[in-house]
Amino acid sequence: MKIAKSCYFTSTNKTVFLFLFLLSLASSAQENPLPKAKTGAFWEKVQFGGGLGLGIGNDFTNILVAPSAIYNFNDYFAFGTGVQYSYLKQKNFYSSNVFGGSLIGLFSPIDVVQLSLELEEVSVNNTYTDLGGNFKDSFWNTNLYIGAGYRDGNVTIGGRVNVLFDKDKDIYGSAFMPFVRVFF
Repeated sequence: MKIAKSCYFTSTNKTVFLFLFLLSLASSAQENPLPKAKTGAFWEKVQFGGGLGLGIGNDFTNILVAPSAIYNFNDYFAFGTGVQYSYLKQKNFYSSNVFGGSLIGLFSPIDVVQLSLELEEVSVNNTYTDLGGNFKDSFWNTNLYIGAGYRDGNVTIGGRVNVLFDKDKDIYGSAFMPFVRVFF
């Protein structure tokens, strides 16, 4: 059964809004990290970051919380993990809860370039309320992103492509997603 998703904000608009919100956060981030506590060699190579998102409109709410951490093996390679939760509601039409986790590998061949490979697995729980009752649709969504970005200090701005994207089964509206990545 195919359900038409009508919404005041398209997925492209939501992506652009989230990108601009994260860009404004990144522009106020410090270029040099704060001094780290001397708790051991392992923790000196760990950086924390993530994303926050908030979109509010006429009968529309979108909230995203996505903390993450990476371990820097050296100046070129890093590996990390993250969790995420998002809530989306269009009054009298649709609500969605998405939660899951991700693994990310980062490679910086030169100081200003960052390449990434990210595997994301999320549980999607949708409820449609305008179909003459409640219709629920729950499923798992797997995404594999290949990305590249320009890096300046702790901030990377770029784009990534979901190579597993299927327009009929994916929760995102496009295979391409811009990103702002900040680690402290």
